[in-house]
Amino acid sequence: MAVGVTSGYYVAGQTTNSYTTNFIPEIWSGKLQVKFYKSTVLGEITNNDWEGEIKGQGDKINIRTIPTITIRDYTKGLNLTNEVPISTPTTLSIDYGKYFSVVVDDIDKAQSDVALMDMFTNDAAQQMKIAIDSMVLDGVKAAAVAANRGATGGASSANINLGTDAAPFSFSKSTALDCILNMGLALDEQNVPEDGRWVVIPAWAASLIKGSELRQAYLTGDDTSILRNGKLGMIDRFTVYVSNNLPKTADLDSYIMAGTRDAISFASQITDVETLRSTSTFGNIMRGLNVFGYKVVKPEALVNGVIVKA
Repeated sequence: MAVGVTSGYYVAGQTTNSYTTNFIPEIWSGKLQVKFYKSTVLGEITNNDWEGEIKGQGDKINIRTIPTITIRDYTKGLNLTNEVPISTPTTLSIDYGKYFSVVVDDIDKAQSDVALMDMFTNDAAQQMKIAIDSMVLDGVKAAAVAANRGATGGASSANINLGTDAAPFSFSKSTALDCILNMGLALDEQNVPEDGRWVVIPAWAASLIKGSELRQAYLTGDDTSILRNGKLGMIDRFTVYVSNNLPKTADLDSYIMAGTRDAISFASQITDVETLRSTSTFGNIMRGLNVFGYKVVKPEALVNGVIVKA
């Protein structure tokens, strides 16, 4: 019986380790990367155009920024003033790493009729999602500009209540829309484009929305299940995502965030996947390394809020 990459079956009497022999790291790594993004919120709310440049942990990626063009008054016969737009690059450091390392015992392999590769990629992607989503969302929970957070948010009005650790926004069926509209207004006052806006809320807040008068607003006919990438639907101009990985305050109130994909740069890559024979047991070790980095590159396009269940 031939042993394929996804089988990992034991063949009686076979002298070589068929799983290690037929294991192809590039294929396995690719499957894991794809499944990671199908289950992560970060893949939906961040820009990740530079991942192909990652070779390992410690890499640095120079990101070019869009310069601001000056608009001047014109009168007839005026000599025009020319400017040379200067793009100031910012650096995204790939300075974080997460890994997994599991042993496939020879006895389990011999008795298993499960496609081990698919089983491992599914679970590894899910666990990577939880670990990396939680870390990045926690890292950007207070990275918005001052006008896009707090009880007196608003670049123009300074009266938008987005909640604070000490006085979170009271979130209920009747106030859910006000909360989301406040976040939209904060972005409006920063002149952030409406296209591509997103908001991430905890599961309990999503449940309140589904039971409120907004219950029809999130039924957008999306063909992607919420179980895959957390997409709930559209409210106002936001695509709403649900995540259990949002950070909490000391009082266990939840942070929420909104913005556009321009706000956060995120790069993640499965850089090493390999198998080797275990020296401490009869089995094969399968392990992989995921390196990543993130940076808030446009804090004016990010809104941070704090909510409490009313």
